[in-house]
Amino acid sequence: MRNLRLATLLPLSSCAALGLLGETGPAEFREHLLATGLKGGYQVVAADLNRDGRPDLIALASGMKELVWFENPSWRRHAIAGNQNRMINLAAWDADSDGIPEIVLASEFANQAKNSVGLVSLLRHDGDPRGPWSVTGIDRLTTSHRLRWADIEGNGKKVLVNAPLTGAAAEAPDYRGKTPLVFYRPGEWRREAIGEKNEGVVHGIFAADWDGDGRDAILTASFVGLHLYRLGSRGWTRTEISGGDPAPWPKSGSSDVAVGRGFNKKARYIAEIEPWHGNQVAIYRQEHRGWARTVIDAGLDQGHTILTADLNGDGVDEVVAGHRGTARGVNVYYAAKKRGWEKRKLDGGDMAASACAAADLNGDGRLDIACIGSATANLKWYENLGAVREGP
Repeated sequence: MRNLRLATLLPLSSCAALGLLGETGPAEFREHLLATGLKGGYQVVAADLNRDGRPDLIALASGMKELVWFENPSWRRHAIAGNQNRMINLAAWDADSDGIPEIVLASEFANQAKNSVGLVSLLRHDGDPRGPWSVTGIDRLTTSHRLRWADIEGNGKKVLVNAPLTGAAAEAPDYRGKTPLVFYRPGEWRREAIGEKNEGVVHGIFAADWDGDGRDAILTASFVGLHLYRLGSRGWTRTEISGGDPAPWPKSGSSDVAVGRGFNKKARYIAEIEPWHGNQVAIYRQEHRGWARTVIDAGLDQGHTILTADLNGDGVDEVVAGHRGTARGVNVYYAAKKRGWEKRKLDGGDMAASACAAADLNGDGRLDIACIGSATANLKWYENLGAVREGP
């Protein structure tokens, strides 16, 4: 275990204009290694799988045939399902209201559409979540890649959104073509279209109540940038937020996206990794004529995960970004008073982060971080020890 307080200051003269500045210092973390041997670690999801009120951790590793979860607080490992090939993403939500979430899993994945079956399966417990779960196929959609639950109608009944990586005819390295976006209603599991206007690689999606009306909208990050899909009385609409990185295709656009809370309720911001598997962390804030882009870090090596969470309890969301290249690691970015964005290393080299999640894992009221590594094949929990109080 280690206490992590490595800090590098990133000056940003326009930070005050972002309206994101907090007064509380950064959080300290203690590192816990929970598992090794997770070959091709790709996604970690926090969910209570045994109805004890504690978030457990589901670990998806693309190089393994077994989907596993780790039970909080002992972190004992359990197998959910075996004989799964090339798993790529999952989403967990209690669709049948029995207190234990269903899991929808995307597997049989490949970057090249012609080699990707895109199997989508429903996983359900058989009474004891510690035992094997049943697996039922619900769809086959080429390059099924990102799965998220979203309340698109504002009625508390979530649907499953499926964002394939590319269109069915796309080929490397340009991946040209239209890319579909679809959803499924639990119980029916019939594919319904959201839209097919995105192009190239769609690497990230994010569900959020964008308009404050109780309905989730869907943000997509692709080669053509960041777009917002909203369901209205006349169907789905698509609105461009930004073009992302302005470099020529296929180095253009956006890769991963999250929405954060600023210093007041009106100071919402968008955090992105740009471009696909890119080196930049970009912050967008809304202006009268659109969204202003500011790159706060250009030093990621294969950036692959981004999330926002209030880690120091000041009401302002920090940005967590993980990268999985040779210079791998996890960074936390704080909007610091008078000094611009501060970058602090959460993990400095033995976590090739493909995905991270934020959850209060030990019930102390503070959000912790869990990350899973690809080349490092490991799962870690970074325990939030609380904020460092800084002077005026």
